[in-house]
Amino acid sequence: MNDSYLTITAPAEGTYREKGSKFFAFVFPVQSEEQVAEIVTDLRKRFYDARHVCYAYRIGYEQPRFRTNDDGEPSGTAGKPIYGQILANNLSDILIAVVRYFGGILLGTSGLIVAYKTAAADAIAHTQIEERIIEVTLIVRCGYEQLNPVMRIIKELSLNVTEHTQTLNCTLTLRVRQSLLQEVITRFERLPLVIVERITTPDRL
Repeated sequence: MNDSYLTITAPAEGTYREKGSKFFAFVFPVQSEEQVAEIVTDLRKRFYDARHVCYAYRIGYEQPRFRTNDDGEPSGTAGKPIYGQILANNLSDILIAVVRYFGGILLGTSGLIVAYKTAAADAIAHTQIEERIIEVTLIVRCGYEQLNPVMRIIKELSLNVTEHTQTLNCTLTLRVRQSLLQEVITRFERLPLVIVERITTPDRL
């Protein structure tokens, strides 16, 4: 199971010029469509005199949500080539917007595709790409008599204990790579009187 994905660490900018037209590209790390809407709205206000603000985004890592927007450019000449650069770099949780100032000379369909693609690629080239691990949080509850076997499994599988409380029983909070999840749960469940609870939403680190 794939338990990692690529994303960007910070916003960045890129540019492209062709026959007087100026293309200013912006990349942003995003995790929700609400964030995308806010950023695009802000760009439209900031570049109120621009002809077009085209964009594409991809959010999520298993069943990603995505959208492209040509903002008045001929269909498929702006949002799609921008999104193509997201796919070419296998990126998630990213928004790329390209602001165009028209230079008075039509670029044609192929010229627009090249322009938006190149501007988006330039912005990506100016940011840092990193791999992030998908982890799941597990809660393990056991009595003191089972603590040593539980800790042995944690050590053998190099699991990360984020919290450990002891009252009448022991409760441990673990972060587990998604690819190891089933093995970890199976090994804990083989121990008598050990309860394992999975937190539903995976953590993206």
